[in-house]
Amino acid sequence: MSAVERLEDGLEKAPGETPPRGAGSSDASAIETQPSAPPAKRPARLRPLLALAPYVGRYRGRAFLALIALTVAAITTLVVPVAVRRIIDFGFSAEGIALINSYFGVMIVVVALLAGASASRYYLVMTIGERIVADLRRDVFAHLMSLSPAFFDSSRSGELISRLTADTTQLKSAVGASVSIALRNLMLFFGASAMMVITSPRLSGFVLLAIPLIVIPLVAFGRWVRRLSRNAQDTLAEATAYASELVGAIRTVQAYTSEKLADARFGGEVEQAYEAARTSTRARSVLTAIIIFIVFTSVVAILWIGSHDVLAGTITPGRLGQFVLYAAFAAAGLGQLSEVWGEVSAASGAAERLFEILHVKSQVAAPAAPLAMPVPARGDVSFDNVAFAYPTRPGAMAVDGVSLSVRAGEKVAIVGPSGAGKSTLFHLLLRFYDPLTGTISLDGVPIKAADPRELRSRIALVPQESVVFATSARENIRFGRPDASDAEVERAADLAHATEFIRRLPGGFEAQLGERGVTLSGGQRQRIAIARAILRDAPLLLLDEATSSLDAESETLVQTALEELMRHRTTLVIAHRLATVLSCDRIMVMEQGRIVEQGTHASLVAANGLYARLARLQFEGV
Repeated sequence: MSAVERLEDGLEKAPGETPPRGAGSSDASAIETQPSAPPAKRPARLRPLLALAPYVGRYRGRAFLALIALTVAAITTLVVPVAVRRIIDFGFSAEGIALINSYFGVMIVVVALLAGASASRYYLVMTIGERIVADLRRDVFAHLMSLSPAFFDSSRSGELISRLTADTTQLKSAVGASVSIALRNLMLFFGASAMMVITSPRLSGFVLLAIPLIVIPLVAFGRWVRRLSRNAQDTLAEATAYASELVGAIRTVQAYTSEKLADARFGGEVEQAYEAARTSTRARSVLTAIIIFIVFTSVVAILWIGSHDVLAGTITPGRLGQFVLYAAFAAAGLGQLSEVWGEVSAASGAAERLFEILHVKSQVAAPAAPLAMPVPARGDVSFDNVAFAYPTRPGAMAVDGVSLSVRAGEKVAIVGPSGAGKSTLFHLLLRFYDPLTGTISLDGVPIKAADPRELRSRIALVPQESVVFATSARENIRFGRPDASDAEVERAADLAHATEFIRRLPGGFEAQLGERGVTLSGGQRQRIAIARAILRDAPLLLLDEATSSLDAESETLVQTALEELMRHRTTLVIAHRLATVLSCDRIMVMEQGRIVEQGTHASLVAANGLYARLARLQFEGV
C-alpha cells in the first residue's frame, strides 16, 4: 500500500461518521412528532372530514350548483308518488283516461328533469372531489418538503408515499361518489319522511318507532368500522413501505439471494393488510345487513297495518300506495346510508392520517421576521461555542463547545476519526438541526434568525453519497440552479469533467439516468453532483468526501475542477484525499465533538498530536 493510500485510510470518514440514529439514518428516532404515532385521543366519528371544509370552500360556486342539482333531483323524485296516488284513486275509470294521459305526460317531463339534475349532480360532485384530492395531495407533498430532515429520520418513505396515494384515493372515493350518494339519500330520507307525515300521520307514527332501531346500530357500528378501516390503511402502508425498501435495494437483495426471504416477509405484510381489510369489510357487511333487515321489516309492518286501514275505509288505496312509496324511498335512502357510512368512516380515517402529516410542525422553520442576508454574499462562517446532541443519544454530545471562524475565500479541512462530529458541523451549518447552545453565523447573520431557504441558497453541498434523480443528466445538473440555461449546465459539466461520459450515454445530456442513477458508476454519480454544485455558484462550498467514489483517473480530473471552484469561494472540506488536505489554508482536527488541533499539515505533524498519529499510521503503517 502506498503512503498516500495509507494516509487516505486514516483521514477518510468511515461509515460510522454518518449521523447516528436521529441524524440522517432511516431508522432514527424523530425529533418531530411521528405521523404514525397514535395521538392520545382520536377525533370522534367523522370529525377529521371537517378539516376538508377549507378545500370545499375554494369551490363554493361549484358546490352550490351541485346542491341545487341535488335538490332538484330529490324534489322530482318525491313528486312521483303523488302522481301514482292520483292515478290509482282517480284514473281507473272511463272518465279518467284523459287524466291518466296528462299524468303520464307530466311524468315524462319529471323523469327528464330528474335525469338532467342527477347527471349534473354527479359531474359537479365528482369533479369537486377530484379537485379537492388533487389540492390535498399537493399540500401534503409541499408540507413534507418543508419539514426538516429530522422528521424523515424516523419516517419510512414507503409509508409516506402510501398516504399520498392509497389514503388520498380512499378520500377521493368518499369526497366524490360516497358523499354525493350520502347527500342524495339524506335529502330523500328527510323529504320522504316529511311527505309520509303529510300523507298519513298515523302510519308515520309507527315508522318513527323504528328509527331509533336503525340509527343506534348505524352510529355504533360506524365507529367500529372507522377504527378497522384505519387499521387496514395502516397495515397497507407498512406493506408499501417494506416493498419500497426492497425495490430500492434490489441489487443487494439479489446479491445475497434473499428473494425468498423478501417474498415471505412481504407476503406476510400483504396477508396482514388483507386480513385487516377483510375484518373492516365484514363489519361493514354486518352493518348493512342489520340496517336493511330493520328498514324493510318496518316497511312490511307498515304495509300490513295500512292494508287493514284500507279495508276499514280510513285510507284510500292510492294514499296507501303513496305512503308505501315514500316509506320505500326513506327505507332505501337509509339503507344506502348504511353502506355509504362505512366508506365515509374509512375516508375519515384516511383524512385523519393525512392531516396528521399536515399538523406536524418542523423543528426548523423561518422566523416570523427573518433577518435579510447581506448582499453581495461573502461566505464568512462562524461557530461560537456550539453544542449539539442527537435526540436518540442526549447524553452524548456530537458537537461539544465548538468555536471556529472561517474568513471569506478561506479553505478549511476538517479531519478526525469516525464519529468525531465532522458531518454534524455541516448539518448544523445547513440548519438541518438547531444547536442546543451557541450561535452559528453566515456573513455575520445568525442562521437561526435567517430564512432557511435564503441561507441554503448561499451554500453548495457535495455529499459523500451522491444523489441522482430518475430524470435526464441535464435536469440532474440543473437541480443545482433550476433557472440555468442549457449552456450553463453544459459548462458546469465540463468543469466537473462529466461531459465526456455524458456524451457517451444514449441521448447524451437527455439520457435518463434511472432511479438513484442506477445506470452510472459511483464516480460518474459523484461528478454529476460536483457539476450540480458548480452550477449553483454559491459563495460557500461544503465538500463531504467529495471525491471518495472516484478512481485515480477521475480523481485527477475532478480535483483540478475542485481547485478552480474552491479558489473563488469559502470552502469547508471533510478531508478525504491528501492533496485536498495539503492545499487547504488550515486543517481542523476533531475528536469526540471537539476541535482538538488546528494548523497546517506541517505544523500539525510537528505538534505530534492526533493528526500526526493518524499520519504515521497511514504513512508508516504503525
